[in-house]
Amino acid sequence: MKYSETKHGRTFVVRLEDGDCLHEQIESFAKEKSIKAASLIAVGGADAGSKLVVGPKDGRSNPPKPMETILNNVYEIAGTGTLFPDDNGNPILHMHIACGRQTDTITGCVRRGVKVWQVMEIILTELLNSSAVRKVDLETGFKLLEP
Repeated sequence: MKYSETKHGRTFVVRLEDGDCLHEQIESFAKEKSIKAASLIAVGGADAGSKLVVGPKDGRSNPPKPMETILNNVYEIAGTGTLFPDDNGNPILHMHIACGRQTDTITGCVRRGVKVWQVMEIILTELLNSSAVRKVDLETGFKLLEP
């Protein structure tokens, strides 16, 4: 286990609108507001055509080959995530969402492009004095968090 300690900074209430791309909007907002690190929660709707990473194809093989699914309809979502800079200082959102429609649920990472259906509400809590950064791990190719 690796860790570092932070303090809470500003809290933002954000409403994304129909057609917005979740990770692009949050990363852009973070740059605009000079947010280096944050925790986030999200509720709202994901549109048909949104893409989710839903796991590695071959379990523990390296490098992992991601599986992707495309939402075939509108889904309700609930999600949580973190935002930390990469080694170039760019804010990178890592968020997983659970998408539900009737009795079906799909859970995955938003990195490939989740589009908002009508509205998505985000509570973003800034983390101050964080030394954490996402660095490329040569074995997996992931940008792993280094606290």
